Amino acid sequence: MIKEQYIHLCEAASDSEKALKRLYEIIKILRVGCPWDKVQTHESLRPCMLEEAYESADAIDNHDMVNLKEELGDVLLQVVFHSILGEEEGAFELRDVINEECDKMIRRHPHVFLQENTNNKAKSIDKVLEKWENIKEQEKGKKDTSSAMADVPRALPALTRAFKVQKKAAEAGFDWDDVSGAFDKVREETCELTECCTAETFDGEAAAEELGDLLFSAVNVSRFLGIDPEAALDYTISKFIRRFAYIEKKALACGRALEDMSLSEMDELWDEAKEVERSGL
Repeated sequence: MIKEQYIHLCEAASDSEKALKRLYEIIKILRVGCPWDKVQTHESLRPCMLEEAYESADAIDNHDMVNLKEELGDVLLQVVFHSILGEEEGAFELRDVINEECDKMIRRHPHVFLQENTNNKAKSIDKVLEKWENIKEQEKGKKDTSSAMADVPRALPALTRAFKVQKKAAEAGFDWDDVSGAFDKVREETCELTECCTAETFDGEAAAEELGDLLFSAVNVSRFLGIDPEAALDYTISKFIRRFAYIEKKALACGRALEDMSLSEMDELWDEAKEVERSGL
């Protein structure tokens, strides 16, 4: 049975402001009454923040609005939790987090919030993004390229981080004239990795470095082609799982276990899975 002083928290809020206040109050209570919640820090919650953001993105990809509603709630919980930790440390509180974001949105959208006769109107998405970057640069101060690269968050997926770093290098003029240079680099790095792995004495650290160089080069190709490397790899992973599932299903239908099949037999089923996909069956 719910304790009497907490009964009001079991009732759904009638508007967004009250709902946010309800969540805030619940987390404040948990910080005092729950052994797990009371020992959490910004650092310990970091994996949770990343996981909830990824799960929200997954719900969006799956067009699952029911799950998205839940996952966005989990993201909001992380924001409120970190804000309460900031409040306890005397650094900031939820009000500061929200107000700063509101101020930034108004500041970076002069084409919306300023008078129309101030020449701030933006008539296209490209112009809006250009204004956003210009205002952002004014706020933070113009940095040299290497500093801007270092500011790309390390917490980003490595493919995305590589893409952003390479884009900044290209903006500074450090780039090939066309995609052929990027392809040449991929071939070069492939040869170097092959040589490293076929050497008489295998050096794991050297191989890891060469593999990183190869992946970085592949990202450069994706940038030239205008393809998101993270999305491309994610698509391939899903395709691999789908085709592997086909192999497993076919094997089971024949009363075979994958472990008892030869690689050539599985390759044959793999090719069959590809044909099925192409035919749309």
